[in-house]
Amino acid sequence: MLVLTQKEIRQIYSMKDCLRDVEQVFRDNAAGLVHTPVRTAIDHPKYGATSLYMPSYLKTDDYVGVKVISIFPENHAVGIKALQSVILLTEAKTGQHVAMMDASFLTVLRTGASSGVATKYLAHRQAKSCVVLGCGAQAVGQIQAVMEVRSLEEIALYNRTRARAEEMAKTIRALYPEWSGELRIVEDADQAVKTADIVICSTKSESPLFDGANLKPGAHINAIGSFLPHMREVDLAALQRCSKIVVDTTEGAQHEAGDLLIPASRGEWSFDKLHAELGDILCGRKKGRETEEEITLYKSVGIACLDTAVAKSVYELARDKGLGTEIVL
Repeated sequence: MLVLTQKEIRQIYSMKDCLRDVEQVFRDNAAGLVHTPVRTAIDHPKYGATSLYMPSYLKTDDYVGVKVISIFPENHAVGIKALQSVILLTEAKTGQHVAMMDASFLTVLRTGASSGVATKYLAHRQAKSCVVLGCGAQAVGQIQAVMEVRSLEEIALYNRTRARAEEMAKTIRALYPEWSGELRIVEDADQAVKTADIVICSTKSESPLFDGANLKPGAHINAIGSFLPHMREVDLAALQRCSKIVVDTTEGAQHEAGDLLIPASRGEWSFDKLHAELGDILCGRKKGRETEEEITLYKSVGIACLDTAVAKSVYELARDKGLGTEIVL
């Protein structure tokens, strides 16, 4: 078994690579070439935390992957990362466990890439401004992915704790030292949303982050933070103003997307109003953005085939380059 550290993965795998792999696996999933059971979530109420167990099988590549991810928001108080995860990769032909790798970096990357692919097909082609609501671990990947698919001139950062937004601003400047766009920290999410072409929601909030009435015509939302039925970042007004609501998978959304489940349970909204899964748009079965004025939403709770796809690429790259540590269990 090849064991790969985050440092080794960072040497060989980039957001550009991840966008390519994620777009392809969404296409494969839409074509029925992927098997992904709904993940198992185990809550830890004592610690305000969650563990997720996420299996999937890539039929064309003959790999099975299982990711275990721990999300412990209070870890920051004791100097431990809030998001920790590993992926076990198995060859489906023989059942051999060929690799185990750190998945914290890959989770940020593939979640960002999922939004990046959605932004590519749903956001206005001339989108220049972006607001990030929530500056936790996932926000970096969200920004990186959007920067790959749109030429941003302005990024606004909002976080309940300003210090976290200031840290994120430093991270962005370090990642993009030659970027000449405007980077600012804002105190009012509603005001920031009014001028944003792209709205990124990346929090664990249980109540909406902004008033949907404030969305500008033509805006696109990537809502990726809430991943459990009681979590909610987007309000009913935003859903009602969206002409297209797209999800990573309908099954996952119906099990876990509080943004949709909560208003559906109240009779205020219905899953019949979903426009498409993202893969349907990539395969041409459904339309992406069609007009300059329409407001679009991509809601993602995460899908395990993305993890298996990126792990497969990382494993094969590392094997070819002689990276990683071989162990015998």
